[in-house]
Amino acid sequence: MEEDWGLVKVAVARPLTRAGFVRIISMLDWSQCPAVERHPDRVSGAWVFRGTRVPVSALFENLESGARLEEFLDWFPGVEREQAEAVLEHAARSLLVA
Repeated sequence: MEEDWGLVKVAVARPLTRAGFVRIISMLDWSQCPAVERHPDRVSGAWVFRGTRVPVSALFENLESGARLEEFLDWFPGVEREQAEAVLEHAARSLLVA
């Protein structure tokens, strides 16, 4: 089965539950992705898009719910397309290595 997330196609053996998907995304090493940052005093220390308070998890949750990347960018105007693409590419590369 293949999920199409705009620029990134991710092959999955079986559909993931929401909890399983969020757990996998939260386990990735986001410190190597220049499009995100984390501060203990902001958004409970969650990884967010650099320069915003938008959690990285919001991108994946919206995509999982059927939103398109363009819709996400409209809903979260502080997030730049390049940031979202970098996050998706980082996740895809990280999952391929895992």
